[in-house]
Amino acid sequence: MQLSEQEIVRRENLQKIRNLGIEPYPAEQFVVTAMAQEIEEGYEEEAVNFQQVAIAGRIMSRRVMGKASFAEVQDSSGRIQIYVSRDEICAGENKDLYNQVFKKLLDIGDYVGIRGRAFKTKTGQTSVRAEEFIFLSKSLRPLPIVKRDDDGNVYDEFLDPELRYRQRYVDLTVNPQFREIFLKRSRIVSTMRRFFDDKGWLEVETPILQPIHGGAAARPFATHHNTLDMPLYMRIANELYLKRLIVGGFDGVYEIGKMFRNEGMDRTHNPEFTSMEIYVAYKDYVWMMEMVESLLEHIAVEVNGSTKAMVGDNEIDFKGPYRRISMYDSIKEYTDIDVSKMDEDELRAVCKQLHIETDSSMGKGKLIDEIFGEKVEDNLIQPTYITDYPIEMTPLAKKHRTEEGLVERFELFVNGKEIANAYSELNDPIDQRERLEAQSLLAARGDDEAMEVDDDFLRALEYGMPPTSGLGIGIDRLTMMLTNQQSIQEVLFFPQMRPEQP
Repeated sequence: MQLSEQEIVRRENLQKIRNLGIEPYPAEQFVVTAMAQEIEEGYEEEAVNFQQVAIAGRIMSRRVMGKASFAEVQDSSGRIQIYVSRDEICAGENKDLYNQVFKKLLDIGDYVGIRGRAFKTKTGQTSVRAEEFIFLSKSLRPLPIVKRDDDGNVYDEFLDPELRYRQRYVDLTVNPQFREIFLKRSRIVSTMRRFFDDKGWLEVETPILQPIHGGAAARPFATHHNTLDMPLYMRIANELYLKRLIVGGFDGVYEIGKMFRNEGMDRTHNPEFTSMEIYVAYKDYVWMMEMVESLLEHIAVEVNGSTKAMVGDNEIDFKGPYRRISMYDSIKEYTDIDVSKMDEDELRAVCKQLHIETDSSMGKGKLIDEIFGEKVEDNLIQPTYITDYPIEMTPLAKKHRTEEGLVERFELFVNGKEIANAYSELNDPIDQRERLEAQSLLAARGDDEAMEVDDDFLRALEYGMPPTSGLGIGIDRLTMMLTNQQSIQEVLFFPQMRPEQP
């Protein structure tokens, strides 16, 4: 491993610290009693509170001034200034602690523990006066140093996306403003979980490795189990397992977890993503629309304090009710073409007319989906339900109660992107078998996203599943919208990346 000059110096400093009898990676716990933000916001000079505190974090800056110095310590809540005096931290065996260690061997990025008391400097800045200084971890690589001049201009920022996503640990250290994205992401998930739990629905776990890939139209990741000598697939959806639990007698089940799809990557797609799926017995997709409006309005207020959020240049209002329009009507609205009665050949002609690429593996449903994706999606800015899909597009949804050839399905689009998908679930086992068998014919034509026939799932339906409504929400995309991010990589701690070039 080739070391830079700074890395060589830091390793030399490490050895010098050890030579002084100081362990730079101590095993003993350091008990933190206060956070930087807590002291900054809560200290009152008149009350003289925080008389004895213990803080810990990274050294992010340092100003050495003879017998006394100032430094900034950053913990998970923010930064606070510390004042270090030679006469206060040097006593007994620690007589070299200031001159030899703090002044010469301490580097930006080192983790330290400080015990002392809060006070105000002459300039009015809340600080911690160090009475005890402890090494907690030596940093052997230099952090990127973000510089600011007196006019507030910023230099040498660590903002290259390629570096930020690969080295999220550095990104979160030197760009603490991005932590708020992940704090909000956590709040979105916890708020959603509480919303469901309060209604008595059960959080469950279903298999990630599945013998048959189903529940969505997507290409799976495949692997092989050596002991069982059988192929397995990383799940593309958990739908079929959650429905088995409805068959088993639960009235409402949900799961928040990872899905995996072996497909393309772009600003809104990552091969590993987080989804929430929920199934509630005795409900239909009309009820689900109202539930989703209530859920998203509640999450928006909990996360941002308002139902409104800026997404790019658009102000989105998550307060219901949302507009509802059928898929056929939406295509007609934006293309002036009625595709509702067209067969496969006519749809191919429309695609050609609209300059939409197709291939021979695409059936009627895929062709309609391509037209919708190219000509309609980008226009759906405010929350909009696209309803009543062609039956060929949705093999797991119940046939529409009044419209021949359609199913009871909706997708929710916000700012031109789909963030939720829901059905009145198909619970007729004979109809379900026929539709899955039709999917297998599409697979034979070369459609690698077509579903397989899952005989165990069909067996479960034959025991009887009550009328049920199901919903899936993409957590990553919802987070993007509620934090105003344009790339999915910004809301994932560790997005998938190409191999790093040497």
